[in-house]
Amino acid sequence: MRLFVSEGAPGSLPVLVAAGRAQGRAELQVRAVGPEECVVPFLTQPKLPVLQLDSGNYLFSTSAICRYFFLLSGWEADDLTNQWLEWEATELQPALSAALYYLVVQGKKGEDVLGPLGRALTHIDHSLSRQNCPFLAGETESLADIVLWGALYPLLQDPAYLPEELGALRSWFQTLSAQEPCQRAAETVLKQQGVLALRPYLQKQPQPSPPESRAVSNEPEEEELATLSEEEIAAAVTAWEKGLENLPPLRPQQNPVLPVAGDRNVLITSALPYVNNVPHLGNIIGCVLSADVFARYSRLRQWNTLYLCGTDEYGTATETKAMEEGLTPQEICDKYHVIHADIYRWFNISFDTFGRTTTAQQTKITQDIFQRLLARGFILQDTVEQLRCERCARFLADRFVEGVCPFCGYEEARGDQCDKCGKLINAIELKKPQCKVCRSCPVVRSSQHLFLDLPKLEKRLEEWLGKTLPGSNWTPNARFIIRSWLRDGLKPRCITRDLKWGTPVPLEGFEDKVFYVWFDATIGYLSITANYTDQWERWWKNPEQVDLYQFMAKDNVPFHGLVFPCSALGAEDNYTLVKYLIATEYLNYEDGKFSKSRGVGVFGDMAQDTEIPADIWRFYLLYIRPEGQDSAFSWTDMLLKNNSELLNNLGNFINRAGMFVSKFFGGCVPEMVLNPDDQRLLAHITLELRHYHQLLEKVRIRDALRSILTVSRHGNQYIQVNEPWKRIKGSEADRQRAGTVTGMAVNIAALLSVMLQPYMPTVSATIQAQLQLPRPACSVLPTDFLCTLPAGHQIGTVSPLFQKLENDQIESLKQRFGGQAKVSPNPAVVETVTTAGQQQIQTLTDEVAKQGNVVRELKAQKADKNQVAAEVAKLLDLKKQLALAEGRPLETPKGKKTK
Repeated sequence: MRLFVSEGAPGSLPVLVAAGRAQGRAELQVRAVGPEECVVPFLTQPKLPVLQLDSGNYLFSTSAICRYFFLLSGWEADDLTNQWLEWEATELQPALSAALYYLVVQGKKGEDVLGPLGRALTHIDHSLSRQNCPFLAGETESLADIVLWGALYPLLQDPAYLPEELGALRSWFQTLSAQEPCQRAAETVLKQQGVLALRPYLQKQPQPSPPESRAVSNEPEEEELATLSEEEIAAAVTAWEKGLENLPPLRPQQNPVLPVAGDRNVLITSALPYVNNVPHLGNIIGCVLSADVFARYSRLRQWNTLYLCGTDEYGTATETKAMEEGLTPQEICDKYHVIHADIYRWFNISFDTFGRTTTAQQTKITQDIFQRLLARGFILQDTVEQLRCERCARFLADRFVEGVCPFCGYEEARGDQCDKCGKLINAIELKKPQCKVCRSCPVVRSSQHLFLDLPKLEKRLEEWLGKTLPGSNWTPNARFIIRSWLRDGLKPRCITRDLKWGTPVPLEGFEDKVFYVWFDATIGYLSITANYTDQWERWWKNPEQVDLYQFMAKDNVPFHGLVFPCSALGAEDNYTLVKYLIATEYLNYEDGKFSKSRGVGVFGDMAQDTEIPADIWRFYLLYIRPEGQDSAFSWTDMLLKNNSELLNNLGNFINRAGMFVSKFFGGCVPEMVLNPDDQRLLAHITLELRHYHQLLEKVRIRDALRSILTVSRHGNQYIQVNEPWKRIKGSEADRQRAGTVTGMAVNIAALLSVMLQPYMPTVSATIQAQLQLPRPACSVLPTDFLCTLPAGHQIGTVSPLFQKLENDQIESLKQRFGGQAKVSPNPAVVETVTTAGQQQIQTLTDEVAKQGNVVRELKAQKADKNQVAAEVAKLLDLKKQLALAEGRPLETPKGKKTK
């Protein structure tokens, strides 16, 4: 067989992916040809892709070629896949062709492009959500997934055209896009040009007719209501009528929280923040806030839940900070641990325990794991050449040495990278190196170090991943990162450092060394639990009964998904390993990055000074949570979301519902006589509530927040249509109808108060106090919409929940956190800025050093080139910021940045 494909021909994408199915089943030659080449002799116009069969016949329909490859692999056709393929041909392709033509040929943007396609994308999203499966036809990837992915990829690979609100679609698309066959196909067809690669192809197509317009009005709601069966409506009414009787019993309080046999035991960790840095909004949403939402949700489900975190306190960064501030490392840790704890307390993070890594338990547990690895042959020794300062009597970490760049001659190159030419440097390659502490010339010395033998542990890791990943809720970026590390085989990893501040190495000849922070930092979760309870092993050596969820930003994935699991598997002590690894992308600030030294962005210790309540910060950060791609904090958008979603939607509905009870019925919930429309609303809200549960069970936190806002919109719409303020003045039937609508509305408000609790705990408690919601209804979130405020229930005093954010207020905050003014060329001004910002400069120096460590680790592990390049770019940007803060002229790197 011969497969003919062409660069820029969209149909080539899915057929190249599907062709992988035929490998080993038949001999297949893949040929790239020009777009004008006529491969099929009996066609008058070029047509690609084309599959020429051994019989001499031709297949030139994309779906037919893909189907043929799947059939070769032993796949059996099913009705659902056939329905999807028919829908793709008749519904998706016409709309998609129009969207691509408008974008690429006519240069249109935004809604002009998405408009024709919106209905089709929503259909895919709803189908994925309702069947609660990762793929279109079930739990495994099918022909339908490949055909639809290939059709959509040229457009949706641009994040601007992948709507945030379609969470199920985003997850499906990103999961497929992360697979290696899909990435290879995209590279072959699009050649890193994105959708523009299709321009020659699209320019030859006739201008598409606009897709037939259809009248829409709250389309998703109408579609959902229309599909409800009589059985679903009847079940919703039955559950509603049982009310509080339907709630499960409350879990008794435990202190300490320990696993319970037969219950679901959920252990939740947030990545341990470096103690010497004040966390910014990106750090907060990436780890502690995301984990807090899930921990609160887990408790509402009555799962037995322990949520822990703490400060990561060992390592070079702490030594450096201590030196800068004239304190001991322990004093630095004590000072900043309190700062972190205060910030998280203000953000209302519900840790069961917030600990630290500078403890005796940390030393004991880390050394025990090391000794077990050593005894089992998983520790190697090797010699590493390093610079040593004889005057300071210590080996120098990269951030403690500078000299002349061996590549370009720049005289202030650092021990990890040259600011001028951008090239990475090994410190021993520097010419005329100097110790930054005492300015003496260090010498090259050999130093013995210990390495974790990851290659020897690789098979165990693969077996564990093979059991863990299928059916788990690891985020797509976490899966991709671990896969990229495994692709080229693991390398031994150094686990020791020539430092004083760290966990001591319990091995003769290594008494002057400590464990590298990324060997023992993840062990901090165990030691923090051990300081919380002496029965810590019931959590951490109990994989059969404990589900471990770990939350982090994507840069921490290798250490949680690979290094610690290898250490634990090698230790052979039945450790609990991560079952659900939840990694976010990065949160940026406006159009740039957070920078404490330049005063750019909001840091945790600043948020409370804005006079904006913590729950508003929580809501907005969770609304823009970077789940599938980087996102950005925007003051203007924060104002918009507060005033539209919170004030006008959520707050308006809950306040009106309560006020109607107070004003029209003396604060007493009226009798409710449900008509068929009310019953359908019950069923519809139950459906949305179950969707909320499905999303949070999969830790799709941002998407579940939108379910809350959807329920609120239903409530507002219900009030507007039924107008209880008018009916209360009418006939007896009208007054009864006003009572029913008011009672229903205030019960929807009660439900919203519980759904909101993981996201906005203070607002949730305020609503529950205003409504006098019974305690059992405050502590449990069922899967059905129940009547928790029955007729006769007396509510409390109702007052507004939210305040409007004003443009002047937001503009002032935007200016305040927008960074320093541009430095004047006047030397006196430069001197003033530099002198006044010494502490800020040092903070930025720490950030540079930390990023340098990231780059070195990636280089040592021979990580993906694109990943390394991205981190190098971040490092260069930080160094430019440092130069600006120090008043030095910016050096433009010459030549290509290398990894």
